[in-house]
Amino acid sequence: MKILLLSVTAGYGHHATAKALADLFEQKGAEVQIVDVYEYISKMIQQALAKGYLLSSKYTPELYRLFYDKTSQTKEKLNKMNIVKLVNTLGAFRFESFVENFEPDAIVCTHVLAAHLVSQMKQRGMVTAPSIGIATDYCIHPYWEDVLYMDGLVTASELITQTAVKRGIPEERLLPFGIPVHPKFNRHIAKEEARRQLGLDVERPVLLVMSGSMGYGDCAETVQHITNTGVDFQILAVCGNNKKAYQHLNDFLGWYTGSCSIRVMGFVDNVDMLMSASDCIITKPGGLTVTEAIAKGLPMILANPIPGQEERNVEFLLNNGMAMLVTKTFPLDEVLYALLNNPVRIQTMHETIAALGHPDASERLVTYVMDLVKERQEQAGLLHHMKTGTDDKY
Repeated sequence: MKILLLSVTAGYGHHATAKALADLFEQKGAEVQIVDVYEYISKMIQQALAKGYLLSSKYTPELYRLFYDKTSQTKEKLNKMNIVKLVNTLGAFRFESFVENFEPDAIVCTHVLAAHLVSQMKQRGMVTAPSIGIATDYCIHPYWEDVLYMDGLVTASELITQTAVKRGIPEERLLPFGIPVHPKFNRHIAKEEARRQLGLDVERPVLLVMSGSMGYGDCAETVQHITNTGVDFQILAVCGNNKKAYQHLNDFLGWYTGSCSIRVMGFVDNVDMLMSASDCIITKPGGLTVTEAIAKGLPMILANPIPGQEERNVEFLLNNGMAMLVTKTFPLDEVLYALLNNPVRIQTMHETIAALGHPDASERLVTYVMDLVKERQEQAGLLHHMKTGTDDKY
């Protein structure tokens, strides 16, 4: 069985979701290939898209928010997909040869623009394999309503089904499996054991600070706010590929003399272990990161959301009692104080996360796709048998 996973480089989460699914498909014996569709079609377009998303959402956030809000209006008169349709129409003919050579039994898209390309190709008969899209945020990006020919859309929760239907997506196409994350986030590791493995004090509280992969937020400022609470925290600060944040934090450590112990890290591959050891995570509300935290049952303090989809993530998580939010008028030290002194709030956050989370999302999706392929193959085999059987009579 061949599975084609398609993504687009615009933030880290889409590719990470594809990689998590690829590992699980391969474990079940499938042949898998991950492709950035625009890198294949045109590296110039791929780079422009990646840089354009970064620049618009980071340096002109109000304009990005305005664009997102306008395209989210169901009665918007402007055709928001004109440019995407043009690029994908031209790109479809180039990408068709790749699909024909690989001959996938199923296609899974972890980005809406990749799904739009496949949808156009299915409309033109260039693709016949079952195709599934994945919405990697706790909302429905306005572009999904223009993806008309996919066989299914995976959503983060049953609680956004109404939103999807209001946006014109048929309910029978919705697959509320949850956002897929790597299976390692489903493995339970006792907090004490995780702290021992990481060389942490088992008794002292641990806070995990995650910096955005695209350079959002000031990780050093976040850590500084934590140290102002007067609580003897163990702080795990993960900067990822954000070299600026990493340098700022090390500069801060150069003069910090307080009681908190601070461990500064760049890119790591043991986020699951760090989450297992922690009492709370302070993070930008990217869809994949918060889903990993939910899988680990970890209460969240959210900060620095990107305008658009991440602001919608905040709304979902706050309104459903899984997180708290840092704002200009409710800074981090005050959020921490309010949370630490409200054990009922902490308990209800744990209970809500356990009730609403989908830690088995990856397994459910992979099983669904493989069963769908087998069903299609059996139907094709039956039709072939019926046809050849009829032909044999003549």
